[in-house]
Amino acid sequence: MNTSSSVLDSFNIQASNELTWNVLPLLHQIKHAMDDLLNNKNNNAVIDLRSIPLAPGEEENLLNILGQGEVKAQLNALGPSEIIETQFNGVWLVTHYNDENEIVSRHIEITYMPEILRSQTQDIKSACERLSQSLAEKQGQESH
Repeated sequence: MNTSSSVLDSFNIQASNELTWNVLPLLHQIKHAMDDLLNNKNNNAVIDLRSIPLAPGEEENLLNILGQGEVKAQLNALGPSEIIETQFNGVWLVTHYNDENEIVSRHIEITYMPEILRSQTQDIKSACERLSQSLAEKQGQESH
């Protein structure tokens, strides 16, 4: 009897295109979060894909089902980030990378607009001051 063969036979490893153990519950969680968002306008949800013990191929399967919609944004703030609206409006895939382009964080946000894309009030105030200063300079140049 080949010991390595009997050990391998004790594992039930199967490959198929069917939804695996975690994919279907995640899709249900996303669907319920969408319902909740529609019923309670400010009730956003975040699913941290790195905190879920996904089997090999499950994340790829989930991302393939979610697909890609019309909106894609890239940021460079504390490292590159990519924000993609899936084919299901209101369901966003947010991925953060390190300098070696390795994924350090990936989550699904169910929201009207991912928080990372929203301008912060202080940033808008600073931008408004800069624009006011620029306008004042331009008006000063025109009067000379």
